[in-house]
Amino acid sequence: MKSTLLASALLAALAGVGATAVRADDVPAPQDVAYNGTLKLVVDATDLDHRIFRVRENIPAQPGPLTLLFPQWIPGHHSPTGPIDQFAGLVVTAGGKRVEWKRDEFNVYAFHVDVPAGASSVDVEFQTLTPQDTRQGRIVMTPDIVNVEWNQVSLYPAGYRADRVQVDASVKLPTGFQYGSALEEANKSGDTVNFKTINYDDLVDSPIFAGRYFKRVDLDPNGRSPVHLNIVADNAKSLEIKPEALEIHRKLVQQMDKLYGARHYNHYDFLLALTDKLGGIGLEHHRSSENSAAPGYFTEWEKNWLGRDLLAHEYNHSWDGKYRRGADLATPSFNVPMGNSLLWVYEGQTQFWGNVVAARSGLVSQDQARDLLAFVAATYDKGRPGLSWRNIEDTTNDPTIAQRRPLSYRNYQMSEDYYSGGQMIWLDVDTKLRELTKNKRNLDDFAKAFFGMKDGDWKVNPYTFEEVASTLNGIAPFDWSTYLRERVDGHKGDIEGIERSGWKLVYNDKPSEAIKGFETRRMVTDLTYSAGFAVSSKGDISDVRWDGPAFKAGLSPGMHIVAVNNKEFAGDVLKDAVTDAKTNKAPIQLLVKNFDQYKTINVDYHDGLMYPHLERDKSKPDWLGELYKTK
Repeated sequence: MKSTLLASALLAALAGVGATAVRADDVPAPQDVAYNGTLKLVVDATDLDHRIFRVRENIPAQPGPLTLLFPQWIPGHHSPTGPIDQFAGLVVTAGGKRVEWKRDEFNVYAFHVDVPAGASSVDVEFQTLTPQDTRQGRIVMTPDIVNVEWNQVSLYPAGYRADRVQVDASVKLPTGFQYGSALEEANKSGDTVNFKTINYDDLVDSPIFAGRYFKRVDLDPNGRSPVHLNIVADNAKSLEIKPEALEIHRKLVQQMDKLYGARHYNHYDFLLALTDKLGGIGLEHHRSSENSAAPGYFTEWEKNWLGRDLLAHEYNHSWDGKYRRGADLATPSFNVPMGNSLLWVYEGQTQFWGNVVAARSGLVSQDQARDLLAFVAATYDKGRPGLSWRNIEDTTNDPTIAQRRPLSYRNYQMSEDYYSGGQMIWLDVDTKLRELTKNKRNLDDFAKAFFGMKDGDWKVNPYTFEEVASTLNGIAPFDWSTYLRERVDGHKGDIEGIERSGWKLVYNDKPSEAIKGFETRRMVTDLTYSAGFAVSSKGDISDVRWDGPAFKAGLSPGMHIVAVNNKEFAGDVLKDAVTDAKTNKAPIQLLVKNFDQYKTINVDYHDGLMYPHLERDKSKPDWLGELYKTK
């Protein structure tokens, strides 16, 4: 009994210490001081069979404590998603002798070493074990394509701003591979490319697409700063570009110039992978972007229009997100936590301009752009019941909270709604500016004023919410601060921009071409706005609208539909049942499998199929048409 009491007392004391102790890592904070020397980084990207990057670094250092960091907070991801789980094989030496390292107790991205007396640098070797299948992460190496992201294949010294650390980087590519990157080549020796010295911040911001099948296209012949499209593909045929498609991509560059009136790069490289093997990506950088599309992006041009606004979106980020970014996102290194409070500007306005500039350049037609917009508008009209408890600004935390993992009830939990929800807010702002100025001013004016200064400058220029509101006030005097806060912090979807622009959001039983395309691409039957759920072609329920008819009937994600009204499940059978229920007042009968149990669920829904469309309101001027018009 006595020993038990003593043990309990000891545990209680330890618990008390743990509750009050501050657990902080032992990592030096980044300082704005020059780094002594130049880091040498060598990456071998030739092991396509094992999908392994092999890395060697020489890191200048002084005798004593040294902390090496693997990048954690990745720009564009807005989250602590550096793939430390793929990091392996770390060996540190100095003067040819091994130096033991120790991972920080509270920071798994930090490695401490004690540099021995007399040493002026340490040599580091490790491997990045890239995913073998999609369950492990995004595929970055295939037999024909390699995607080098420098944050995945480097360590850098703590205690310095990332932009104060100079790096000489090189990469050995598989024989026969050609590459695209914003990096500038110093020289080439065999399959090894040596790049010009660059600071670590800009290095991480300059990935590589390399491939066996490669084409480089000039998108701005004789322009004031070079812009190129660098294409890698699974096969040679995918590289065939018709003149009209090339001209549209050149118009993309022209339309963005007209929008902003300034460029914030000395050269720009689109990196585009046409593949169904490499992992999909759309990621912005200051002087480049990583993009992926279907192998038939060019060769089946009319068929592959969905998603063609991706290049417009990522290119727009060179201005919105890279040159100008929220002050809480402008961190001094890749291991300082980011603040995402202004992502509804960074990503929301970029989503807006991606849709608009895609239409202005011809990447999509005006009809297609409206179909896409209707899809988004419906989401914030009926498809986000989660707005009852969350707001758009709170979703800026989701890169950290969810990190794009699947969610049980996406429509209720919400996720990164600052993208599309932000898009609707900025359409609202565009039409409000037009209303206030009798259509003399609009969001184009904001774009030039807020992002279009200092042509040629590409030093990061942070901003605050107050500056956003102040700039809008300079275009059209109004209480913009309150107006924006009501929308960002509010609990209803913002479709005022649709209504103000001369169009109405309506629902009918005819799916738009966008809806048809989404259903085909995702292999789903989407009944979100009717019976209130979506189901795969195999019968697996992927989403159920919170408190919708299917939800109230007892349907949930993860269930499997076996039969519909006693007929074997198929998407068309389900749609027919929903249509028949308009005149037949009997509920739609679904036989579902839930784990190892079968049950019948009756969905009492009788309003037929419902798909969103934009319908012209001729009582108002067509401001949406003006917005989409080529400049």
